[in-house]
Amino acid sequence: MRLLIIGAGFAGMYAALSSARLRDIQGATPQDLEIALIAPEPTLVVRPRLYEPKPETLTAPLLDLLKAIDVDYIRGSAETVNTEARTVQIATATGTRKTLSYDRLVVATGSRLFRPNIPGLAEYGFSVDSLDDAIALDKHLHGLAERPAVNGRDTIVVAGGGFTGIEAATELPARLRAILGNDTRARVIIVDRNSAIAPDMGEGPRPLIEDALRKLGVETRLGAGVASLDKSGVTLSTGEHIETETVVWAAGIRAAPLTAQIPAERDNFGRLLVDRDLRVSGVAGVFATGDAARAACDDNGNYALMSCQHATRMGAFAGNNAAAELLGVPTRPYHQKAYVTCLDLGEAGALFTRGWERTVEMVGEIAKKTKREINTVWIYPPRAERAAALASADPERVTSL
Repeated sequence: MRLLIIGAGFAGMYAALSSARLRDIQGATPQDLEIALIAPEPTLVVRPRLYEPKPETLTAPLLDLLKAIDVDYIRGSAETVNTEARTVQIATATGTRKTLSYDRLVVATGSRLFRPNIPGLAEYGFSVDSLDDAIALDKHLHGLAERPAVNGRDTIVVAGGGFTGIEAATELPARLRAILGNDTRARVIIVDRNSAIAPDMGEGPRPLIEDALRKLGVETRLGAGVASLDKSGVTLSTGEHIETETVVWAAGIRAAPLTAQIPAERDNFGRLLVDRDLRVSGVAGVFATGDAARAACDDNGNYALMSCQHATRMGAFAGNNAAAELLGVPTRPYHQKAYVTCLDLGEAGALFTRGWERTVEMVGEIAKKTKREINTVWIYPPRAERAAALASADPERVTSL
């Protein structure tokens, strides 16, 4: 029997850990149940941190961990999925094609930044969506030091006033000063079509976020969208033109394109609709998890968000349940009633909330300490030691807050 997992992000990593854990508990061998993870590199990109400086350091190796738990790593990019034949075709690093069969498949392909067809966006826009994107932005920011302080060199426009946009914007003043000098009068502007900043955070946290933006000197243009970009800057839907050499696009994400090959219903974000065991509805043998899945967290109408916090726990349940079906043992319905947010606010600290109603629990430097712990400890892979790694993947305990 073979269980294939596509993706080495948070969901894919925990799907591998959890399925190997159940195999071990049931006394099955790697020959009885082969577990394999497909990804271009055996590396976890710590995506929630890509708004920080030195993005090239924000990865964690997975190969030793996978070897420790007897999960095979297959280098390649999944290109096609045939759910009737139960096969996945991958493109290898050498450019060849290889077809793999599966008995159960876990789709953990994550998400991609949504880039609309705005004139100039592809040519002049930056992002912190992927490792390559974040490295390109960091290189560009350092390159500003070689340019004259004119034509909006010291101005950055961040398109998107949600979680990612706020974290990027509040980090940028310090990043610019570190590159251009402490006397630099960095100007950061958040542009968002909504009438309020942080639209998904709600009324409780918003005044604290607005206060942090004021302290940092971050401006906002609300009720406005980006109409076009060119070499001179960005033009908004209101007609305002802002001179800048740096536009960071942070306006929404969608499930990775591979999900479109699964013959099943999807939501507006491209996520596959799944049942409580994270099976893709109407497609035998296929599970979806993380940003690839629209999954109910509880019986109160709350659904998992496209976040690391949900992806890790969803991955653990998806891997466990895919293995459980092959091993003939009961599955475990996914549930995740606890929900917290910890929003980085740069030099203004951070903001920690709990619950779907986002009740504020910590602010400022206290919350910042928690954010640092989350970013540098909690979201990293367990150590590559078999017993500890498998123990870390109990679905009921992963991301149990």
